[in-house]
Amino acid sequence: MNGSGSSFSKPGFEPGPPLWLLAELTYRCPLQCPYCSNPLDFARSHEELTTAEWIEVFRQAREMGAAQLGFSGGEPLVRQDLAELIKGARDLGYYTNLITSGIGLTEEKIASFADAGLDHIQISFQAADEEVNNLLAGSKKAFAQKLAMARAVKAHGYPMVLNFVTHRHNIDNIERIIQLCLDLEADFVELATCQFYGWAELNRAGLLPSKAQLVRAERITNEWRDRLAAQNHPCKLIFVTPDYYEERPKGCMNGWGNLFLDITPDGTALPCHSARQLPITFPNVREQSIEQIWKHSMGFNKFRGFDWMPEPCQSCDEKEKDFGGCRCQAFMLTGDATNADPVCSKSAHHGKILAARTEAEHMPRGLDELTFRNEKASKLILKV
Repeated sequence: MNGSGSSFSKPGFEPGPPLWLLAELTYRCPLQCPYCSNPLDFARSHEELTTAEWIEVFRQAREMGAAQLGFSGGEPLVRQDLAELIKGARDLGYYTNLITSGIGLTEEKIASFADAGLDHIQISFQAADEEVNNLLAGSKKAFAQKLAMARAVKAHGYPMVLNFVTHRHNIDNIERIIQLCLDLEADFVELATCQFYGWAELNRAGLLPSKAQLVRAERITNEWRDRLAAQNHPCKLIFVTPDYYEERPKGCMNGWGNLFLDITPDGTALPCHSARQLPITFPNVREQSIEQIWKHSMGFNKFRGFDWMPEPCQSCDEKEKDFGGCRCQAFMLTGDATNADPVCSKSAHHGKILAARTEAEHMPRGLDELTFRNEKASKLILKV
């Protein structure tokens, strides 16, 4: 890692520090979730950063002001050096978060991570129903393992943080999902309706809920929120709607290259975890320093600020709130990352969002028609 590389910075625009660092340690994963946000071509990524390289990334980002560090993947538990990486991050002063499926986790590992200084563990579930969970995960033992590890995490004194990715095949069971979370004594629950990147985008026609499904799920979640609040219950329910049912885009990553820095398994640096699909050459930490990447690389400066925006974004009075929406979504749906996010009703391409809603309403695909995330499927996609 060095400070080489061409400089590309926007005059008069000085980015703040990358406060939130996401370390995608590996794309390897024992599960095959069809809504995974990993890139479709993950099979070509084999040159993972070494332990020493990762810790050097942590050091450089921390020097710039990064405060929170997430370990994700794939499945980060596949890395045999995870406890060492956690300790390295703790020694540098990070607040650390492990984002895991729970597959491969053991009580011994939880204890070793706690000793290394891990602050937070989030466990993801595919469904509250064992059969559906295991079908989506591609493992007959996944649900039982997740339950056992969720209870073990709680027993070790960690806050119980659960994530359910909801979609048309499990969202009708939202009440059962919430009840399971309460049975597991969850402190925080993210009910995140599928966002369509990577494998999820490939399977959108089979995963996007109907409007009626979404409205019902949000109503039930709000009823549970009110009930829990009346009981002074500690569990917090967070409901995340999909962009496809919005009329205004979200402020993606709080602005391009503003707070968030993602490092992929091979060291490619991204301003969001989906940006690798864009026709942009992003820098690598093996070739440039974090400071050079964050402040001066073309990839990180490409959509910073507002000067890059075409109409209708340029004259929109909401541009400082939504930053023009998601660049990856604009590229996926229109072929041009500079376009307004089609989620926005002002976009000339909003019809693509309306068509997706119609498809979800009248022409959805079944579970048996989904393409599951696995190395064989990834290699076939590469050939195509």
